[in-house]
Amino acid sequence: MPNPTAAMLVIGDEILSGRTRDANMYFLAGELTKHGVDLAEVRIVSDDAAAIVSAVRALSESFDHVFTSGGIGPTHDDITADCIAQAFDTQIDVRDDARALLAEHYKKSGSELNEARLRMARIPDGATLIDNPVSVAPGFTLGNVHVMAGVPLVFQAMVASVLPTITGGQPMLSQTLRVLRGEGDIAPTLSALAEKYDDLSIGCYPFQKDGAFGANIVIRGTIGTRIDAAMTQLAKELEL
Repeated sequence: MPNPTAAMLVIGDEILSGRTRDANMYFLAGELTKHGVDLAEVRIVSDDAAAIVSAVRALSESFDHVFTSGGIGPTHDDITADCIAQAFDTQIDVRDDARALLAEHYKKSGSELNEARLRMARIPDGATLIDNPVSVAPGFTLGNVHVMAGVPLVFQAMVASVLPTITGGQPMLSQTLRVLRGEGDIAPTLSALAEKYDDLSIGCYPFQKDGAFGANIVIRGTIGTRIDAAMTQLAKELEL
């Protein structure tokens, strides 16, 4: 059976403007790889309701899981929860269990659960909460879409909460061979290898370091013996 597939939707003007560098995609890709879920697409959209709704619908229909990042905070531009509700054609309102979590948290911290903070308790009908052990305000899962915060530390904690609920496949394995040759020189060999081992992913990534030019050849797959065989053949054909 093939591994489950996933997509990620990164939401926020601050990402597209260059003010904030996204770290969540890198983290999610690594965690999904270990869990046996293939991250197949990543999109970045602005804080625009129509764009978010359109992307959520498209990705939800195309992949087994969708992970969103950003836009579930207390300010006016945090519109992700409303957009998810719209994408699934359901209602959204403050939910008692989410409100209780926030009320306890802010009571302990001596802060007020004001209207702005209460926005973080607005959950679409039919969603299940995603635990947030860092700052309490929950994410949620609706259908196959997992909605999480954009702050990296919180995002990572929410991913840890979600992954045990997802059935994964075989973890992706990889081996890398570094060669001091140009891509044009090794391209025919790689093409033939990719045709023979069509169950593996074979990538070629050029580098330049200390005046030396070369390429890292990465072979990825779920069966270690197949990767070993392909790498052995590659090294032999390149006479390494």
